[in-house]
Amino acid sequence: MSIEIGIQAPDFTLPNQNGENVSLSDFKGKHVVLYFYPKDMTPGCTTEACDFRDAQESFNDLDAVIIGVSPDPVERHQKFIDKHDLPFTLLADVEHKVAQAYDVWKLKKNFGKEYYGIERSTFIINKEGKLQKEFRQVKVKDHVEEALTFIREKL
Repeated sequence: MSIEIGIQAPDFTLPNQNGENVSLSDFKGKHVVLYFYPKDMTPGCTTEACDFRDAQESFNDLDAVIIGVSPDPVERHQKFIDKHDLPFTLLADVEHKVAQAYDVWKLKKNFGKEYYGIERSTFIINKEGKLQKEFRQVKVKDHVEEALTFIREKL
């Protein structure tokens, strides 16, 4: 499945770090920064999460919420949040259904091995639930500022 700018973002329901079900539609009326990342506690994912944490107030000022999604289980998300004082929701997509809906579950290669995993990506969704911007194959450095700038200038 592919998604396109301007269409309604695929809705979903996943458990958060507390085991509570959270749906994308719960955030209608706010901008949503939906970011997919490969794995809690890894260097790149930790840097990205901490960059989002450090910019949290700026996103709040723009009426935007940050939601992280990875295949990690609920318990690991809670440890990640506790360790790095993350102020936003992390969702457990252990069956990769949401990653597949957003076309970020990809065949990857590393040191000659092939495996499926998350392609680091961020989606900006407007207050009406429509997809406004997609950042694919994200490089962590300066990415959070790039997402913030998009919301500031375009939405």
